[in-house]
Amino acid sequence: MNADSTVKFKVERDVFADAVTWAAKNLPQRPVIPVLTGVLVTAESDGTVRFAFYDLDVSQRITVEADVETPGTFLVSGRLLADIARALPPQQVVLELNNGKVDISCGSSRFSLMTMPVEEYPDLPTIPDTTGVVSASTFQHAVSQVAVAASRDDTLPVLTSVRIEIEGDKVTLLATDRYRLAVRQFTWNPRTPDFSANALLRAKTLSEVAKSMSGDLEISVAESNGKEMLSFSSDGRVVTSLLIEGDYPKVRSLFPKESTITAVLQVGALREAVRRVSLVAERNTPIKFEFTDGSLVLRAGAGDDAQASEALPATIEGGDILTGFNPHYISEGLNAIDTPYVRFSLTDPKKPVVISGMQEPDGEVDSAYRYLLMPILRF
Repeated sequence: MNADSTVKFKVERDVFADAVTWAAKNLPQRPVIPVLTGVLVTAESDGTVRFAFYDLDVSQRITVEADVETPGTFLVSGRLLADIARALPPQQVVLELNNGKVDISCGSSRFSLMTMPVEEYPDLPTIPDTTGVVSASTFQHAVSQVAVAASRDDTLPVLTSVRIEIEGDKVTLLATDRYRLAVRQFTWNPRTPDFSANALLRAKTLSEVAKSMSGDLEISVAESNGKEMLSFSSDGRVVTSLLIEGDYPKVRSLFPKESTITAVLQVGALREAVRRVSLVAERNTPIKFEFTDGSLVLRAGAGDDAQASEALPATIEGGDILTGFNPHYISEGLNAIDTPYVRFSLTDPKKPVVISGMQEPDGEVDSAYRYLLMPILRF
């Protein structure tokens, strides 16, 4: 890659600010290679400009329309360019490369930035052919339901990831931090009907990708320089990421084969009750869940400390049971339920509960999403 001695283009301020901000969002603070703090700007003769970032694991690139007078490429500090872009007045922006500096003008505002050596910037990964397509909104919702269960402990990189399983037109996402497990299945349109693949992608990366895409999302499973990667493309935005290496635990066996006790409640009312009762729950102490006599009683706090309790009507089958859950974990599980009702499937106070959604209190269980949570019995 070589920087052109002269580059010049004009672009609308909002388009420029949005593109640079997105491209520079995940720039590394202290990269092993200094040029990785830069955003690579490429103006094409076809009237488009691409802003790109690459940290050797994840790449982001966005292409926008512009009035390109002189095509070419330059590399500048990504964070500084993003800060400037957001601060510019709402007028057309002109960027021009001259003698190793990029001049930026917008209305009466003028900036001049030193460039970085383009030849030292790594080549961006090649965008592979599309493996399949799914609605970006469907993908975003599925990722948000599952990613909450991924571990935040970077010493166990496999558990910080989401496992993506593809079998024909079915995609399954799984995540666990050893205390809970979330599983979500949805359908997509594969280019090859019998395509099959498994992949591990960091939950943080996957969540950010899902939030930033719209329309139809094209997903690709491919290799880059001998390493497996995933690519996501939508509306001029492309993200590629190398996969996490390692063996994911065999988590499906955690789901009990049958449940002896079930309880169905209105999910909205339960969310609010959990939020209120958890206000007095001390750190690392559970909320008691007592399913009995057609109601669920929530309790938190003990002794001379603050205490709270709240009762909710519940349809219970199979008997009474007393268990407890981490307030944060149960809240995140309930927030992921997108149906009016939630069902708790239990077998024993010490064994995991499975939480799933229902459209009607006496209807079918929505098996597309399941959230398994380990109990805490330190009352």
